[in-house]
Parts: sequence; C-alpha cells; structure tokens
Amino acid sequence: MREVNLRSVDLNLLVVLQQLLETRHVTRASERLNMSQPAVSRALQRLRDTFDDPLLVRTAQGYDLSARGADILPRLQKLISGMEQLIAEPQFNPAEAEDVVRVYGLDLEVACFVSPLMKVLRSQAPKMRLEVRTEPRNHFELLEKGEVQFSLTGMEPQAGEGQYRRLLIAQSGVVCMMAADHPLASEELTLDNYLSASHGLVSMTGQGPGHVDERLAQLGRKRHLALRLSNFMTAADFCETSDLLFYLPQIVAQRIALGRNIILKPVPDELRSAPINFYLYWHERHHRDPMCRWIRQRILQVI
Repeated sequence: MREVNLRSVDLNLLVVLQQLLETRHVTRASERLNMSQPAVSRALQRLRDTFDDPLLVRTAQGYDLSARGADILPRLQKLISGMEQLIAEPQFNPAEAEDVVRVYGLDLEVACFVSPLMKVLRSQAPKMRLEVRTEPRNHFELLEKGEVQFSLTGMEPQAGEGQYRRLLIAQSGVVCMMAADHPLASEELTLDNYLSASHGLVSMTGQGPGHVDERLAQLGRKRHLALRLSNFMTAADFCETSDLLFYLPQIVAQRIALGRNIILKPVPDELRSAPINFYLYWHERHHRDPMCRWIRQRILQVI
C-alpha cells in the first residue's frame, strides 16, 4: 500500500466523489451538489489523480464504476455517514439514557435543591443514576477536576472564573437560630445581647472566620465562637440541646428547624446582609453537553 499524506489531500473532494460514484454521472452529481458541471469535472480529474484510478469508466450505456470505484463506494458512504454523526449535535433521550449525574453540595443545600430532582429522574429518566457528594471540599476543585458535573453553593470561585457557568436557583435572607427555651428567645435581638451569647459556626472548609465574624470585625466587635461544624444537619442537634446561637441562611434554618424545639429570630440590624444567593455551577466543558443541559432545565422546574 502506497503511503498517503492526508495533508496533501482535499477532503472536501470526498463529498463530490460520493455523488459521482452514486449517480455515475457528472451532470446529475453537479445538480445534487449545487455545483457547476465544469467544477465537478475538474474535481473528478483531481480525484482520479489522487486515487490513481479512473473511478468512472465510459461504457456503451454511459458511465460505470471502475473496480476501484466499486470498492470505494460502500466504504466512502460509511465514512461520510460517520463524519456527519461526528459533527452533528448529539441527541439526549432521557427515557433511554444511562448517564450518571454527579452533584456536589453541602448536606442541607442538597436536601433543599437537589433531592426534588430524584423524583424527576425516576419518572422521566429511570435508567439514570444520581450520585451526590456532601463531604467538606472545595466546590470548584471538584468541578475543575471533572469529578462532578454540578456544584451547588452560595460561594463564588476565587480563581478561574472563566471556567465556570452558573444558574441562580434561590435567594435567602439570614436568621438567628436558637433553642426555644434559650434566655434570648423572648427578647428582641440587639447587637449587645447577641454578642453576650456563645455561638456555633457552620464552615465547609473548617478554616477562617465566618461572614458574620468579618462583619463584626468591621464594627470593632467580636463574638465568642464555641463550636465549629462542617455541615448544617448537626447544627440543629447542638442548637436544640445547648445555649448556642447560629447565624444561618433562612432557607436552610427553616429546613433543619422542622419538628425541633428550635426558633428562628431576626438578626440584629447591624448584621443584616443582602440576600444570600444559591447557585448551581458547572464547568465550561459541560456547558453544551445535552444531558447536563437537560438536568439544568429539570432543576429549574423542581425548585
């Protein structure tokens, strides 16, 4: 077999060759291709030079395929069909899909925003699987490494912002969560009596101060932090059985306070903040993936 340098071959000619071999006629091929007959004739000559074969040969009844042309045609049809499928946008059929959807978020964020997705998957995409990770991690590291397709968080990336897309899925104010029999339960929270209490903090990373501590530092104040947790679910257990206060997004606090001897109170005026935004993030590599696009649409419908 002679060595072929594909860089020297005009691959556009293969489309012309397919029509020539199928029609066995220059004029009909030119009509199918919407090209002029002289242009197709020139293309045929180039193809003959490339393949070192006539490809089409004259007979008493018109043109017929050479032996090489007959051998090429079925392989060429398969090749061009494969190229068309390669270039065409992939289709996603949820009813038959067996994809795995990988999501990362803290436990309560997942419970609030992702758990409703399971019902949709069971009814519309029963062969798909949802894998949820909630261990304390950097949300964006998992996206960057491709270990998950989606990350749910109210945080924003500290680097590589251009890698990520996001969708706003919820907004929430903040509240103070405490036991129903807490000494401050019947009082309006002022900054002074808020700071007279001890506090719990939910921190995903386990490092650094919380948002409220940064705000207090700006005011020249400081609170006593008695407990640091890495997830929201256990905050309710500690809150219900101690005198600790927790400063939490309202949407999260309402969820974990259900059925508990816990109350929620407005935070002191000095500690009120703009609504906390919860985002669904995904990496740019998954932005056009049909399955991931379908999941984003479903999440918007269920939250």
